[in-house]
This record gives sequence, C-alpha cells and structure tokens, in this order.
Amino acid sequence: MITVYGLKNCDTCKKVLKAVAGQNLAHVFVDIRAEADLSAKVPGWLNAAGSKFLLNTRSTTWRNLSDDDKAQAETAPASLLIANPTLIKRPVIEMGDDIHVGWTTSVQGDVLGASA
Repeated sequence: MITVYGLKNCDTCKKVLKAVAGQNLAHVFVDIRAEADLSAKVPGWLNAAGSKFLLNTRSTTWRNLSDDDKAQAETAPASLLIANPTLIKRPVIEMGDDIHVGWTTSVQGDVLGASA
C-alpha cells in the first residue's frame, strides 16, 4: 500500500495520485494539515530523509517565519515541521518501510516500479 502525504491543492501531489492511479497501485492520500498524525510521522520522516531534504525552505511559510523560528530548523526540526505542516516538502510517500520525499525521476521509478 502506498500512502501519499500532501496537500489537496498541491499540483505535485495531484501528479503523484494520477500516476499511481494510472498504474492501478493501491494507495491512500492523507492531507498533512487535516488528517496526518504529524507527531508520530515527522520524526521517522526526518530519520529517513533528513531535515535538509524534508524542510521546504522555498515556501511562503518559510519566508514568513521569524529568524528565531528559522533557527529552530537546525535545533528542533521536528517541532517546527509539526507546528507548520506546510513546511514539509511534498509529497511524502510511504511504501512499507521506504520513505520518499518529492516526485523526482528517481522517486517516480521507485514508486511506479520503472524509470519514469
């Protein structure tokens, strides 16, 4: 089972869902703002991907953070991401024990089973 964590209005998340459905792969979508248990998920995602890769520093949310909050990205990234779900780079895709962040060609190959 593939679990896609993202935002309903995220274009990249929509592409992932369309591609996964097109391959008839069993999947579910979880909205990171409304449905995800981020307290349980974020620490594992950070261990798998690292804060540099999971933290979306190109987002409007990041640009609007105070310098103190941005400093928290180095010292306590989990609490920063849990408090600000839109800082999580999307989508986060769970496939069993495997965690993928984003929708790069490499991730597409891993998720869809062939190079995209």
